Amino acid sequence: MNNGKVLVAQGGGPTAVINQSLVGVVLEARRHPGIERIYGARHGVRGIINEDFYDLTQETSHNLELVAGTPSSALGSTRDKPDLAYCQKIFQVLQAHEIGHFFYIGGNDSSDTVRIVSEQARAAGYPLRSIHIPKTIDNDLVGNDHTPGFPSAARFVAQAFAGANLDNAALPGVYVGVVMGRHAGFLTAASALGKKFPDDGPHLIYLPERVFELEKFLADVRAAYDRHGRCVIAVSEGIHDASGKSIAEQLAKNVERDDHGNVQLSGTGALADLLCDQIKSRLGIKRVRGDTFGYLQRSFIGCVSDVDQREAREVGEKAVQYAMWGDRDGSVAIKRTGFYSVDYELQPLEAVAGKTRVMDDAFINEAGTDVTDAFRLYLRPLLGSGMPDAFRLRRHVVDKRLNP
Repeated sequence: MNNGKVLVAQGGGPTAVINQSLVGVVLEARRHPGIERIYGARHGVRGIINEDFYDLTQETSHNLELVAGTPSSALGSTRDKPDLAYCQKIFQVLQAHEIGHFFYIGGNDSSDTVRIVSEQARAAGYPLRSIHIPKTIDNDLVGNDHTPGFPSAARFVAQAFAGANLDNAALPGVYVGVVMGRHAGFLTAASALGKKFPDDGPHLIYLPERVFELEKFLADVRAAYDRHGRCVIAVSEGIHDASGKSIAEQLAKNVERDDHGNVQLSGTGALADLLCDQIKSRLGIKRVRGDTFGYLQRSFIGCVSDVDQREAREVGEKAVQYAMWGDRDGSVAIKRTGFYSVDYELQPLEAVAGKTRVMDDAFINEAGTDVTDAFRLYLRPLLGSGMPDAFRLRRHVVDKRLNP
């Protein structure tokens, strides 16, 4: 194995703790004899093919620690989805720079990139150790109990809905919050952790793991509104009908698509506006408001889970340890042990690449409009310490005199 040089890169959407993994790689690699240089590729795989590298060997430990506590991708990121030809270029650059270890921090697409590069190296007989380090706020990597980045984003969503619920209780009406999650509803489901009292919102939660029916949705909203005098709703951006067609695509007059042909769900307020319009026009409720949690929760600087920070650092460290002491490539996975502690495993790249995890059936209630206690028990330890709390007046009502 060519131990001399290490290359690390970050891909996909930034998170609040992805830099912890980056710094975990750098500091752990420094502890191993034989490592000459640690390079960081700017803007993910695009930086690799452009040979756009930083020499992270020259960073001070102090500054690395400051960067570790800073959200978003310090090296920059990319949405490029490399095909075989692209990965062959990546391998050629790694070979030219005599890189012996390749670490890529990212989600599903990033794990597939590592898999292809690993295969190319083996085919060429080049000694390269390739390790994928998990990251995604969607929590949709298979083989992981949870994924670094998700707990902090979930903490944000839970707190945001707790605040929206307080606002909605003060000025009753209907509130619709649309949350990221094209195929997996974990982040939207996190809204349930903001509830304290039985009548707190969100009163309804809609996830992409269940078919969405507009007529049933409107009936649910009417029932909740009549029961509570208000209604707070959490909706995943990826809700779809029985055919798999997204609701945003059905209701919108003009559909925006991304570079990969997918309907643009994140970063627009279209779905929230469309659902609010349906509630107003079909149910006759006047005070209806909607928000879209597009990019806010990804790198929100004031809302980071300490558990997430710790584990994100450890997956970076474990990746280096597996690379230095192991005899295979792979993807680092978080496994839960006990009520709350974790261990780390190295699973085969092909077990993760190109696959999507969705919420367990046991996490979703029978009606498909809420989460179960099993999900609450699953998520609560991940949110970390110091979750804020909300309180109410005890409502000692004074008897009326004029209109008893």
